[in-house]
Amino acid sequence: MRKPTRLLFLFTLAASAVLSTQGAPADSVYVLKPARVFDGDVMHEGWGAMVRADKIEAVGPLAELKAPPAAKVIDLPGLTLLPGLIEAHSHVLLHPYNETSWNDQVAHESQALRVARATNHLRATLLAGFTTIRDLGTEGAGYADVGLKQAVEQGIIPGPRMLVATRAIVATGSYGPKGYAEDSHVPQGAEEADGDNLIRVVRDQIGHGADWIKVYADYRWSPDNTAAPTFSLDELKLIVDTARSSGRPVSAHSTTPDGMRRSILAGVETIEHGTAGTPEVFKLMKEHGVALIPTLAATGARPGAKESFQAALAAGVTIGNGSDVGVFAHGTNVLELEAMVRFGMTPVDALKSATSVDARILHMETKIGRVAPGLLADLIAVEGDPSKDISALWHVMLVMKDGVVYKTP
Repeated sequence: MRKPTRLLFLFTLAASAVLSTQGAPADSVYVLKPARVFDGDVMHEGWGAMVRADKIEAVGPLAELKAPPAAKVIDLPGLTLLPGLIEAHSHVLLHPYNETSWNDQVAHESQALRVARATNHLRATLLAGFTTIRDLGTEGAGYADVGLKQAVEQGIIPGPRMLVATRAIVATGSYGPKGYAEDSHVPQGAEEADGDNLIRVVRDQIGHGADWIKVYADYRWSPDNTAAPTFSLDELKLIVDTARSSGRPVSAHSTTPDGMRRSILAGVETIEHGTAGTPEVFKLMKEHGVALIPTLAATGARPGAKESFQAALAAGVTIGNGSDVGVFAHGTNVLELEAMVRFGMTPVDALKSATSVDARILHMETKIGRVAPGLLADLIAVEGDPSKDISALWHVMLVMKDGVVYKTP
């Protein structure tokens, strides 16, 4: 009888989480009393925060927070309060490759199955403390990310706030799945386009709901299956100019120095991976204000990845937090922050990457990424002090998004 009882409990818990996504009542007030507050830039001992409806109303020393008598007090002794974490490179429609290969997920799993999995992925991500994600491509699942985003916004399922890139763009013949008979038509993991057709494809993705345009500036399509540039500089400029005319930024998958260089000169805003970046390329990134999303949790074991990351640090490149989660299990996104610290970033700078820095990269700094009055009440609390030990982020005790509490001690 124990197993059915536990299943019933988990079902009830999941149902409650879904209902709680309907939004914070206008008259709800919370006072959060942790041991300290990391505001997105600095750690403050003895501070707390007050939340009214979906916004942060006040932040400061606990003794100075004046809350109404009806306020709900959440005591968080020994915990650190910080902004909801941001994941700038996810794939919610993928699951770990040690479960099912990428080829088989794209070619053999139905979209309905993949969306069902993604629903659980979103819940796991939120409960791990990540309240905003940028999802960079559905990998063969069409525009399913747009529907998932709408389901979260409408309170149908619990999940982080989503920015989506829909299908992503690849040069014809460069992507996959591969390995099928020549006369077979296998749907690709991203949308193929070249030359002037890139204008139509960018506009079509925007029309379907893309917040960002994702382009693969290089990929493994050389004769020896190593990465090589795909689009020309002019083609990349065409993508950027078309997206920019609608106010959409462009993100470029790039691992090679030449692919990175073309992307930077074309005007992309973020480069994903950058595993073979050189000091010269990172200097160019710094000069052009292009941010790096290193995805070390997925690529950090590759030869040269550590040295490349350290070269980016030395060059003063803006480095955001983005892990390529989906390649590994959703909800374990903290692996990226641990890798950044292991490769030489300070824990405080890693925290900034996942909060205030990512918010600026995503053009959302007036809404999220800091614990400050007027911003959305995306707040988490963790055991210990992550500014000293980044692994404290594994121990999430409180999750609040838009003033709605999803997890409490």
